[in-house]
Amino acid sequence: YQMGLIPTRWDLALAVNVSASSFCRRRLPVVMVRSKMSENIKEATKFIEQGHVRVGPEVVKDPAFLVNRSLEDFVTWVDGSAIKRHVMEYNEMRDDFDML
Repeated sequence: YQMGLIPTRWDLALAVNVSASSFCRRRLPVVMVRSKMSENIKEATKFIEQGHVRVGPEVVKDPAFLVNRSLEDFVTWVDGSAIKRHVMEYNEMRDDFDML
């Protein structure tokens, strides 16, 4: 359940039906597309390999990184990333002091 492979904690019989596609849905590029950080998986993979994405406090450069259910909310852009700067400018939330 914590990995996000089965929908409920109380029904462990579902663990028998875990497939390879369940693991693929937990990969970082797929999570980014589902959270609308990227338009497609290819673009998300490029952002990850270039070091624009962090999960929690650490930068992740491996597109095969599996995102747990508890870490799903902590997928964000790196602070010094040009992509984060463009997103903040678009949303009119950019503060020059924060971007230093």
